[in-house]
Amino acid sequence: MSGSEAISPTAHYTGHVWVRNGLSHPGLATVPGRVLFESLQPANRVSQALGGPTLEGYLLARHRAIDARLTEAIERHGISQVLEVAAGLSPRGWRFAQRYGEGLTYVEADLPDMAARKRRALAELGSLGPEHRVVALDALRPGGEGSVAEVAGELDPARGLAIITEGLLGYLPTEAVLGLWARFAAALERFERGRYLSDLHLGGVQTPVVRGFRLVLSAFVRGRVHLHFDAAADAERALVRAGFRSARVLGAAEVAGAAGGDAGAGASGTRPAHDSGSRLAHIIEASSK
Repeated sequence: MSGSEAISPTAHYTGHVWVRNGLSHPGLATVPGRVLFESLQPANRVSQALGGPTLEGYLLARHRAIDARLTEAIERHGISQVLEVAAGLSPRGWRFAQRYGEGLTYVEADLPDMAARKRRALAELGSLGPEHRVVALDALRPGGEGSVAEVAGELDPARGLAIITEGLLGYLPTEAVLGLWARFAAALERFERGRYLSDLHLGGVQTPVVRGFRLVLSAFVRGRVHLHFDAAADAERALVRAGFRSARVLGAAEVAGAAGGDAGAGASGTRPAHDSGSRLAHIIEASSK
């Protein structure tokens, strides 16, 4: 994939993790991603040896758990459109477009530079078409061109819509997250069915080892990783106040267990022994109706 120098370090790294674990096409990975992954392996091995989490285990847990909830929403709850906000190099759109074909409309959205690069990569894979496309979107824009409201407004209100964010909320301060949730809830209100799926950091799971992991993660993303809520119930109440009809926050391991899998497992069903990353990952599932 060309032009990768403009992509954030986390997009590089996660792109490599998805390919390494059989979740993505090599065309969505970058050389900097492989270099970053190898450079962080010593720290991951030390954390694992101390019984702590690894970044890879955490990323796999949240990604697979969101996949599981989205699959259920599509197959059991009438969702046939997806808007993935800040999609980065995520392979989810590519995989779900392959799986569901014309029965699913999948829109990937990101800031203009990242959207252009993702569009080129997916075009090379032959994935783009009327039901799988990439658009420019600024999640923090309250309205107008390039906003959530504008992009969602182009979709069919007679069909169910799921909005997804993965790896976005931790970058944002709490007030920005609450505003984002309010815009998502408002956008989903006009659809026959509406779901919001995301990962979420919770402050209540912090231990000395986890705090160290969070410091490493903050250095990696070149900024603070925000913890908005101590407990799941706090986040659920905030989602309802933002306009959702109902909301719940689940542990990624719990989601994987219900789906009959291991949230932290790679494509072969294996993961590093004693990797506690999946216990740190929590998943939001909120409904508009």
